[in-house]
Amino acid sequence: MRRTAKRTLLAVVADARGEVFEHPGLLMAGMNGTTVRPPREDELIPLPEGSRLFTIPGTPPIGLDRRGRPVISDRLPPSLGGGEAQAVSAFLVPGFTRTLLPAGDWSRKQVQLPLWSYTAVGWCLEEERFYTAAVQVDRNPQWQPQHYDDRLLDPLVRQALQRHPDNRLIEQLARCAIDYHCFAAKNLFFRRWEAPLPTSPVCNSRCLGCISLQESDCCPASQERLSFVPTVEELCEVAVPHLQQAENAIVSFGQGCEGDPILQADLICEAVREMRRQTDRGTINFNSNGSIPAAIDRLADAGVDSVRISLNSVLEPLYGAYYRPRGYTFAEVLESVRRARRRGMFTMLNYLVFPGVSDRPAEVQALVALVAESGVDLVQLRNLSIDPVFYCQSLEVVGEGMGMRTMMDQVKAQVPRLQYGYFNRTRETFYPENYPTDWPIR
Repeated sequence: MRRTAKRTLLAVVADARGEVFEHPGLLMAGMNGTTVRPPREDELIPLPEGSRLFTIPGTPPIGLDRRGRPVISDRLPPSLGGGEAQAVSAFLVPGFTRTLLPAGDWSRKQVQLPLWSYTAVGWCLEEERFYTAAVQVDRNPQWQPQHYDDRLLDPLVRQALQRHPDNRLIEQLARCAIDYHCFAAKNLFFRRWEAPLPTSPVCNSRCLGCISLQESDCCPASQERLSFVPTVEELCEVAVPHLQQAENAIVSFGQGCEGDPILQADLICEAVREMRRQTDRGTINFNSNGSIPAAIDRLADAGVDSVRISLNSVLEPLYGAYYRPRGYTFAEVLESVRRARRRGMFTMLNYLVFPGVSDRPAEVQALVALVAESGVDLVQLRNLSIDPVFYCQSLEVVGEGMGMRTMMDQVKAQVPRLQYGYFNRTRETFYPENYPTDWPIR
């Protein structure tokens, strides 16, 4: 079998009941886009603690034989029971960007998969542990699962509801924390780090992978969308104590349980001005699709510190196929990116990455051009959670890209000042020491 640096990575498979095994006769394979290939050394890390494994129903796994050729494993070998075989995927903890999809015969899949980020995984024979196709892009430890003990959370939620019985936003965030296990919502009740401020029940995008509202012919949404627009008073009752008291305090508009907050920009500006009247502590962040450039100017005037604009692609056809915008253009999104940086806000891209799409040469060139021209400070390399077959078919993508690690290296080489990450930052940590913040914005 092929060995790299004395490391043999076996394919990981599962039986019909979901029990996971290493395959004794096949090596690990992954997929970049629609192409099966062996993982490269720099695309692999030990499976991060807290990550999970799950099966891909109806999808036979693909491994590599001794000559490196792809082999579909319809059935388990006799030593593993000889039953039907299923492909296995890893779901990574936050802070890690996947580099390869799981290798499987996706044409056999009969159901549309739920909104998870599907990642290749293998078993290291020498080290007796799982490896996965990923790279760590953010070392912020605050989002590690061990910090979110629901046994400590429940009494804090009950206390907050009792103190604020008429605040609909606190009721919404209690449901997000308890029912949907939203880490940001939990932070609010733990009074620490980044807390959410969902504001908009409506959106002007129809994203294929929307986690709060899905059309009937797609997979179920991950959570229930906000059904009301909170008042300035409700927003400040949540945000101001957090900004005043929390460690590394951030409050963020634009959450998974809402539409897009840019459609409530006037209300948010009023709320931000009131927050800043009461405290200058903490960071106010705005996550959005960036569809209304003029709103970005108003948010800057109101006192928003940072903006994160979401994109799945910097190429208009691929962006449109995923976001399916209503009443705005791709050019307006790019203009919002430029305005945010010109107005002095820390400017991030929430770049929803996918191996085989984000690492194509034309995409990489377009990303380099945008970050160089606009002055984007940081690109959050977040894994796009979606059925891989559905995504590739919707974008009409076939074949493979250069590799996610290669993509990251090329962009960084051409725009050295650009930062990579996964999480929003406080004002104190926007820029490393000696970071060049005075480059010309064209």
